[in-house]
Amino acid sequence: MDSFRSNCCCTRRCLQIDVTAPITRVFLTLKVENAGTSEVSEVLVAFPPTEAEHLAILKASVAEGKRKKKTYVPLSVNPSGSPDAPNDAQLYSVSLRSPLKSGEATTVEVLYVLTHLLEPFPAEISQSEPQLVYYRDSATLLSPYQIVEQITSIKTPSNKVESFTRVDPTSRVGSELRYGPYHDHGPYSYSPVIVHFENNNPFAVVEELVREIEISHWGSLQIRDHYKLKHAGARHKGVFSRHLLIKLPPRVHSVYYRDEIGNISSSHLHIDSQKSELEIEPRYPLFGGWKATFTIGYGLPLQDFLFESHDGRRYLNFSFGCPLIETMVDDLTVKVILPEGSRNPTAAVPFPVDQHLEMTYSYLDVVGRTTVVLQKRNVVPEHNIPFQVYYDFNPIFMFAEPLMLISAVFLFFVACIAYVHVDLSIGKSS
Repeated sequence: MDSFRSNCCCTRRCLQIDVTAPITRVFLTLKVENAGTSEVSEVLVAFPPTEAEHLAILKASVAEGKRKKKTYVPLSVNPSGSPDAPNDAQLYSVSLRSPLKSGEATTVEVLYVLTHLLEPFPAEISQSEPQLVYYRDSATLLSPYQIVEQITSIKTPSNKVESFTRVDPTSRVGSELRYGPYHDHGPYSYSPVIVHFENNNPFAVVEELVREIEISHWGSLQIRDHYKLKHAGARHKGVFSRHLLIKLPPRVHSVYYRDEIGNISSSHLHIDSQKSELEIEPRYPLFGGWKATFTIGYGLPLQDFLFESHDGRRYLNFSFGCPLIETMVDDLTVKVILPEGSRNPTAAVPFPVDQHLEMTYSYLDVVGRTTVVLQKRNVVPEHNIPFQVYYDFNPIFMFAEPLMLISAVFLFFVACIAYVHVDLSIGKSS
């Protein structure tokens, strides 16, 4: 690790931080040069502990080609321990497509998303006051490398900025703050800054979302989403109750929206050939700090999401994540309930998740239904990408429930016939 750091230096760094929404998105451009004699095969990205615990997703890519033919090739990113990293900084290793030889340079594009970084201040306001938030970061990049030149820009929702820390040179144009350029900063340099600005976006946070995906080989896919929603903005700040927008797959049907009391009628469904959108309103207005629980369910055509692989296994292809627009989820659980008789289930998810198996029991089940359970914390819209669940299934099990119904009806008629022909009257003794 030490020889690797001594071989590399960052000749230019550009950091663009977007805090226009409740979710913080950071776009980092690193131009890295191999200043040593041995080859370099990876680049390290560092996070302070306050950001590492709120890190939802981290992606890296490298550009290939020029202008209109330019494409971005994803790179592998993995946690990397470093015993000498100061103040418990968390390091991640970005693996390059090909090692950098001495004197060579490359540009790495990094995207990472952070949750719960914007802090409402004041924490309690009246309905007529604007909502102000704090954003805390560093004007210089926390990095294990010597950085020759760097610039940081912070994009706010509007030009209504109450205050911000100055680390000269610092400039402000409209809704954008610019720190730098700074030159020749050593490894792990850190210059803390605080930006206090207006952000009236609804801070909708799903504290817990449990999604049940039930597969029936008789032609339908049933989805049930159980939400625990919280307005995480300043207390007594109203409201985002006017509309919440949920993106659903096309060809959706049998949609319902209910809570503990019953059905909620304040919803509007818009369907076209490409997508479906459900506009909902909570039963009651949600002010800052208030919570709501509700369930949204719907059906989908099975042929749009269930397929057969080349080895004969069946697999579900569905979107992970939360369908609520621009919403973070603290705890997400996805339960894929397979048909009774399914065997050898495996899940393919493009990012790390916790997974296990359990059994689900429903009406007319004999042995129960195998259920694949996927769990993930800190989920953001960038996680809304497809995942697959593969399983083996013998078609004979499709006839189990119809045979049970036929047998029950047959036994009922046999019992009726026996009852009619049996004389249960009490006669007089001779």
